[in-house]
Amino acid sequence: MNPTGLDFPPLIAAFVFGLMGGAHCIGMCGGIMSALTFAVPPSMRRPARMGGLLLSYNLGRITSYMAAGTLVAAFGTLISLSPLARLILQGLAALMLILMALYIANWWKGLLRVEAVGKRLWRHLEPVGRRLMPVVHFPQAFALGAIWGWLPCGLVYSMLAWSLAIAQPLQGALLMGAFGLGTLPALLATGLAAHKLSHLIRHPATRTLAALTIIAFALWQLWTLNAHLGGHDHVPSHSDSQPHSHSHTNH
Repeated sequence: MNPTGLDFPPLIAAFVFGLMGGAHCIGMCGGIMSALTFAVPPSMRRPARMGGLLLSYNLGRITSYMAAGTLVAAFGTLISLSPLARLILQGLAALMLILMALYIANWWKGLLRVEAVGKRLWRHLEPVGRRLMPVVHFPQAFALGAIWGWLPCGLVYSMLAWSLAIAQPLQGALLMGAFGLGTLPALLATGLAAHKLSHLIRHPATRTLAALTIIAFALWQLWTLNAHLGGHDHVPSHSDSQPHSHSHTNH
């Protein structure tokens, strides 16, 4: 059984989830992107430079996602020492993916309650980010983006639950990196392209298709877990483990 409990490339799936979560990204982070743009002095808002700064912001954000993925996956190695614990974590990851799907489709907003988990940390990080403004250098933009990456986000937490279930730090980092790359198109698009992209992503049909795809993915994960459990229903008894012999002991 592979570490994710899945039979197809998890990094591709994570990228697609990030892409499908674009509506949430535009709604939640679009204002942040605008604020970061205005954090650049007017005299330095040349198109090429702004493009580099926006890319730096997002690289910092994705780096934070990967750091978080590494940390939670490392923690997963400590709490998944038994096969049963590993299966429970994978079941939790599938549940979080279903909550993500319900949120994307606007069927249920319960995932927003999960965001409350990170609000305390964000209260300490936000003032640090403000000290980095105005942004005039690319390293400064990267650092500000890295802080932005810890903004409470239910979609990010869903992916972190998956990283926790993987319980392999490198794979957890790569999973979060793939998810972050998937969110890039929505956050890098500007002007008319952003308007068209936002309209497409927010369309009910698009959101429903995205949600059904994620639910199918999560149900497939649960099915593989069930199959794995089914393969361990029979526990050999002590007598089963003894070799059978038809010979008689001579006295």
